[in-house]
Amino acid sequence: MKVLLLGSGGREHALALGLSKGRDLETLYIAPGNPGTEQLGTNVKLDMGDFQQVEAFVLEKGIDMIVVGPEAPLVAGIADHFKKHSHIQVIGPSGQGAQLEGSKAFSKKFMQRHQVPTAGYFECDATNLQQGIDFLRSMPGPYVLKADGLAAGKGVLIIDDIQEAEEALTEMLNGMFGEASATVVIEEFLSGIEFSVFALTNGKQYILLPEAKDYKRIGEGDQGLNTGGMGAVSPVPFVDDHMKQLVEERIVKSTVAGLAAEEIDYQGFIFFGLINVNGAPYVIEYNCRMGDPETEVVFPRISSDVLEMMKACADQQLDQYQLQVNPQTAVTVMMVSGGYPGDYEKGKEINIEYQGDSMVFHAGTSMKEGKLVTSGGRVLAVTSFADSIEAAAVASYKAIDEIYFAGAYYRRDIGGDLVNTAAP
Repeated sequence: MKVLLLGSGGREHALALGLSKGRDLETLYIAPGNPGTEQLGTNVKLDMGDFQQVEAFVLEKGIDMIVVGPEAPLVAGIADHFKKHSHIQVIGPSGQGAQLEGSKAFSKKFMQRHQVPTAGYFECDATNLQQGIDFLRSMPGPYVLKADGLAAGKGVLIIDDIQEAEEALTEMLNGMFGEASATVVIEEFLSGIEFSVFALTNGKQYILLPEAKDYKRIGEGDQGLNTGGMGAVSPVPFVDDHMKQLVEERIVKSTVAGLAAEEIDYQGFIFFGLINVNGAPYVIEYNCRMGDPETEVVFPRISSDVLEMMKACADQQLDQYQLQVNPQTAVTVMMVSGGYPGDYEKGKEINIEYQGDSMVFHAGTSMKEGKLVTSGGRVLAVTSFADSIEAAAVASYKAIDEIYFAGAYYRRDIGGDLVNTAAP
């Protein structure tokens, strides 16, 4: 098979690694890719948002399958664009299906219709601001405000003070996150511990991938600003068989059944951002693709054929696919540019001397004058395997000791909160 993978981050590097091992793989193209993916296939300079350009390349090269990594082209309808080419399989939902991530209001209404457990909410825009403020005042803090549209993972505010929350609501509606916050979803705050579950589905059948827990705050002890993710762990100790059963019965099955009932075309990954509230799982958010850095711990654990899994999804044969998972623990630690998630400098030379068993995924790197340099806030994701969280984390930090770029920062406590953690 000839496969085109769209994207350029750590998620795509991890997906490319999985796809590159496929028994039926003939050629793997990654667009635009990064210096890491270049070691696994052929990078191609394509604009993911220019569907005509992507289409021309796909037809020229005789591509059999397109795997879409990031959310933006999915929400923009790239899967719909390729419907006219029935011989080309696309792993990624339709534009309507991608609204599970593209619109917080859409996803909350969907959950409500299909009895998927989630926090209470109110949908607010400029026409009902006072009602939104009244809803805020009806609840105890903290107060959760979410931009309805895509905001690069930064459109969520959690505020303790009611007056600050009211002011922030007004600022969001006035363009704090551009068009993404023209509508704001105000949510009831749920207290608990978060984790993520991932499914690959064709809208009827589904297969559950290994779960993960990520770390969003920049500072150790989960302090400071939110980021795109500073690290991840899989498996998650408190997600035992009972919790997995609750998630599958109450959330996954209800979601997939809802997609089928509403005839929403969905062929791809669903990321369930969940929270464990006193032993019961609730959905915080859906994403219409794999997470990052969660992909960097989840996909390395899959020991069965990833390309075969995606083909089984497109061929309506997921029920015949046997997922095999490495039982060891994987810990990913993200190395980021100094100043991230605020302002940071690019173009810092990266020196990777590490030669061990840990995996180094490129997230924000590029080549400049023959040298590997930083080109993003999140630069590298280092993933290691071991028989415990502690040992896997130690292995990742040992690898990081042999990687250098000026201003590099990383959290030193990834997975630390899960050590000796039992299921509630």
